[in-house]
This record gives sequence, C-alpha cells and structure tokens, in this order.
Amino acid sequence: MDQHGVIDLVAARRASAGHPIVVGISGYCGSGKSTLARSLAGNVPGAVRIRGDDFLDPERSHRRSADWDGVDRARLMSSVLEPHRTGRASTFHRFDWSVRALGPAEPLPTTDVVVVDLIGLFHPDAMPHIDVAVWCDVDLDTAARRGMARDRRLGRDHHDLWRDVWIPNERDFEAQFAPRDAADVLFDG
Repeated sequence: MDQHGVIDLVAARRASAGHPIVVGISGYCGSGKSTLARSLAGNVPGAVRIRGDDFLDPERSHRRSADWDGVDRARLMSSVLEPHRTGRASTFHRFDWSVRALGPAEPLPTTDVVVVDLIGLFHPDAMPHIDVAVWCDVDLDTAARRGMARDRRLGRDHHDLWRDVWIPNERDFEAQFAPRDAADVLFDG
C-alpha cells in the first residue's frame, strides 16, 4: 500500500472507532518508520506524532535481546497508548538523548489520532492498544544498509551495534513475534 492508501485507512478507522486511535508504525531499523510517521502527522488533520526513540532505553537498546528489551513498551503503553485511546489526560516523559535521562513530564497532546513509530512495537503486549498497524515493508538487508548509511551521514559510528546487536535483535524479534504478519497493512517503503 502507498501513503495515500494508509491515509485513507487511518481516516476510515478514525471515523468508525468511537474513540481516539493509535496508528502504530513499525519495521526494521532503517525501514522508513520515522519518515512515514512524519508524513502521516503532516497529512492527517490533527494527527500528532510520538517519536518511538523517546521510548528507548539507551543501555538496553544497545544489548542483545530476543524481544527488543530496549523498547520501554510498558512506559509507552501506560503514559501514551492507554490514556490516549480512553481519552484520559496523561503526561509522559521523552528520553532526552543529550543528557541520557528522561526529560520533564509533558502533557499528552489532545487529539484523536496519535502516530507512534518504533522498532519492536508490534509486540503482543502493545498490539491491543494499536488501531492501525502499519509495517514498513523493507527487507532487513536493505533496511540495515539504509540505517547504516543514515548513521554515517549523521557522524555516528554504529557499525558494530548494527552487526552484533540490532540486526540479530531484529531477526530474533521476527522469529518470536512475526511483526509483519501482525500488521493491518504493509507500506511499500
């Protein structure tokens, strides 16, 4: 599906859900999740993007795990996904990468569409809180090449992390949870 199809799907779910909706965007590292999320937030009236990187734990996200343990899904669910879908006010903390700690509490934006882009998002714990699940359908080798090239452009030397942690984490998560199969739609990234 292309971006226009995703926008149409979001509009249809928004109209029929009866509650604020969460659009979850996942895929491998480097698959285009953030690019799609920014575009949806800019093209779906009133939609707000919540950056998945704000819910990573910098220590755990740099270690091997079979379930993307570095993704703080519990914090994301309790402070963003659950309150948003039920229309409750909430605050959440973004991870401040410059000081490597949680930032100050900020109010959850009031909207009826939240877009969240995050690796490891399509986990059984989080899926009940996602109304539209979009998988950025890029194979792991291509996504990894893109992600490594992006990191080089940004002056980040993450080659060893990609090889030893992130790519193996992606393979393990896929084998355990089949996130592509959990998606409502495959986005041709």
